[in-house]
Amino acid sequence: MIRGDNSGTDAVSHLLKLGETLSTEADPLKILRQLLSGALQLSNAEAGTIFKVENNLLHFWIRSRDDELPAFKLPLYSPESGKPNIQYVSVYSALRNESVKIDDIYNDDGNHDFDLAGTRKFDADTGYHTKSMISVPMTARDNKVIGVMQIVNAKDPITGELVVFDDSDIQLIKSLSSMAAVTLERDELIGSLKTLLNAFTEVIAGAIDAKSPYTGGHCNRVPEIANLLAEAAQETSYKNFSFTETQWEEFRLAGKLHDCGKVTTPEYVVDKDTKLSTIYNRIHEVRMRFEVLRRDAEIKYHQSLLNNPNQEALLKQNLQQEIDSLNEDFEFVASCNVGGEFLSDDAIHRLSQIGERQWIRHYDDRVGLSFMDLMHLEHIPKQTLPCEEKLLDDKPEHLTEWINHSDVDPLAELRANMPKPEYMFNKGELYNLSIRRGTLSNEERFIINDHIVQTIAMLKKLPFPDYLKRIPEIAGGHHEKLDGTGYPLGLDENHQDLDIPARIMAIADIFEALTASDRPYKKAKTLDESLNIMKFMAQDKHIDSDLFRLFLEQRVFNIYAKDNLNVSQQELDAIDITKYLPA
Repeated sequence: MIRGDNSGTDAVSHLLKLGETLSTEADPLKILRQLLSGALQLSNAEAGTIFKVENNLLHFWIRSRDDELPAFKLPLYSPESGKPNIQYVSVYSALRNESVKIDDIYNDDGNHDFDLAGTRKFDADTGYHTKSMISVPMTARDNKVIGVMQIVNAKDPITGELVVFDDSDIQLIKSLSSMAAVTLERDELIGSLKTLLNAFTEVIAGAIDAKSPYTGGHCNRVPEIANLLAEAAQETSYKNFSFTETQWEEFRLAGKLHDCGKVTTPEYVVDKDTKLSTIYNRIHEVRMRFEVLRRDAEIKYHQSLLNNPNQEALLKQNLQQEIDSLNEDFEFVASCNVGGEFLSDDAIHRLSQIGERQWIRHYDDRVGLSFMDLMHLEHIPKQTLPCEEKLLDDKPEHLTEWINHSDVDPLAELRANMPKPEYMFNKGELYNLSIRRGTLSNEERFIINDHIVQTIAMLKKLPFPDYLKRIPEIAGGHHEKLDGTGYPLGLDENHQDLDIPARIMAIADIFEALTASDRPYKKAKTLDESLNIMKFMAQDKHIDSDLFRLFLEQRVFNIYAKDNLNVSQQELDAIDITKYLPA
């Protein structure tokens, strides 16, 4: 009942305002506090509490008198007996899903299924005096009690004396508790969805980690660097950059997911540490052919010696020359396989000459193969045994055609600026050994780079809420360059999607890749080497020079290095940032 000068119109107006708050306010705690405050005003109650049910406990959660009343948790069931803990009215409401109205705690007829010992003990412990009370369960849509709204001590609005609640107040509190239940349920639903999304990102990172431990480490370290740089940008008001709480959430998730497309990348391509590596290093096959040629040379020597015993010295000399030549050629092929230095035209020509040498194969190369392997060979003529083969060769079976797993081509859909090679794989031996720099062929480099296309395609399929809509753009932009020569879309510095968050992610990705010490195919660079490389990248407009300057001046690299780099890489005391500031 609305007492004193309050009218029904005032109550309706108040309820409408509370309903408007429910639809416009984002902070659930603010909504619940306003609902509790409205309950007190409309019922002229002295105090109130919203309890939250969680893990078989009733949490003394939101209170109208935070400065006076202690927080505590009430077990729904007695720890000793396991029976319902009905000495508290709030617990009874939660367990029975019933509303309770009590006129006088200390003069109660006791004609109900609960007792008031808990409430009286609370008064004794705190010095508070409870007289009247209304306790109403907050019920979710599945009829599950998720909380309790309780108000105490009805007061006369004119005299201030303690009175009793009207029966109509129960309906009023029920209405407000329903609003509170909707708020709490919505908050818990949003919280559970966020937990699910975070768990999903961890699952993706875990899957990548399981495929390649160092790539999984990369997926965790890049967000750490990106967050440090974004925090530095916000603290220094860099170009008025600022993140709201939800934008921070979007950015952090984008960082975690920035390489999620690598889950589609074959690990032997990601881990390719020599030119002949596929699932294994094929240098062993090549070495065995050299072994065969050496045995052939030795057999030829002994056969010639039997026929010409008087030419032993000459035959031995010829054998040794042949062995020395094979040794030198194999050492050269093996060194080319490592891919440590740039391969010259002369080196490629020598590889081709070595490859022309012949060896004899006696065994069928089509037995012991899988059904798929045989399908791959069905259009290639079978050779008659024994047959001569080149020491190093590029065979038709080394080529793998593109396989379309879907009618949708992500490259075309994104309008990516990444030329697609003619073949999905080219495992030709000479072709791979002739790679001029590094260990990756054009086909493999495309597959490596394609991870970002797959990242964007995967993320665009997820129905992110509006406040997370930019995750695909932020996550997918870290290989773009300000001069427009990056990939997959060739964005330049004037494109809206290549904004500060995407540029931060690019710097974080490059710095982590340069300094990482867990790559099987390269040696980790020191801070000096890494920052010097990034200096020239900034000058060439591959990364944002102003953000890189901030990266240096705020010593973001320093904070990250202390916890993540080897001591031999750090050189923290020797780092003079003026050496690396872009011109």
